[in-house]
Amino acid sequence: MDTASLFENQVVVVTGGGRGIGAAYARMFAARGARVVVNDLNGDAARESAAAVGGVAVPGDASTEAGVEHLIRAARELAGPIDIYCANAGVARAGLIDIPEKAWELSWQVNVMAHVRASRALMPQWVLQGHGMFVSTVSAAGLLSIPGAAPYAVTKHAAFAYAEWLAMTYADAGLRVHAVCPQGVRTQMLEESGPAGKALMEESAIEADDVATALLAAILTGQFLVLPHPEVGAMYAGRATDPDRWLKGMRRQGKSLPTQWIPKVAPQDHPAHPPLVAPNSPL
Repeated sequence: MDTASLFENQVVVVTGGGRGIGAAYARMFAARGARVVVNDLNGDAARESAAAVGGVAVPGDASTEAGVEHLIRAARELAGPIDIYCANAGVARAGLIDIPEKAWELSWQVNVMAHVRASRALMPQWVLQGHGMFVSTVSAAGLLSIPGAAPYAVTKHAAFAYAEWLAMTYADAGLRVHAVCPQGVRTQMLEESGPAGKALMEESAIEADDVATALLAAILTGQFLVLPHPEVGAMYAGRATDPDRWLKGMRRQGKSLPTQWIPKVAPQDHPAHPPLVAPNSPL
């Protein structure tokens, strides 16, 4: 199928579009006729990415309510009514149970509430016009929890659930939702994930453009769940059918990482669980 003009004259907003997956989205949409609005917290990166695709840059924080309102208003003024919104910006914080509260709050705001705020601002108009597309960049971690990085796994699960909710709620109004769930991708986020993160994901890591290609294929077929790593689908099914086996495998994987993401517990500190009913109990 010739897709050269698939998004002709459509306005596409991409958050976190200055580099990595977001920049790949911008290239993919622009190559098929879209007018692309690139948002990024890094203003220089946003402008560079936008210039590369003939788009416009709207730097800023797309996770706050004020930031989302500014982005959508500016996009409409500079490019026109928004047809497609890619909620792509994300943050990852690794660590164990002592991860500070502020890391949880940042992860919640960027990975979840940014999607809620953008869709809340866009959906009323999209429902009136009978079309619109919301692309949620989630992660395989939104389907399969990973060792360490609790805020990332938890908030990505929430982002996936929210994308599901949008899809089931607005599909009959003509709106499209896609949840993109890649595993490792060769981006700055992977480089900054440290030795444990790289060991967990680097072997199967793909390029950011591969993620954009997978999204394009899903748009053409109308598929909600986008799996740039097809093997994630089998893992997701395995977790659903045998969660205990899956957890055992993840514990084993966590212990093998260069940085200890599963705490070692001395035997005397980890007694066997007491029986739920005392041995001589009449119950």
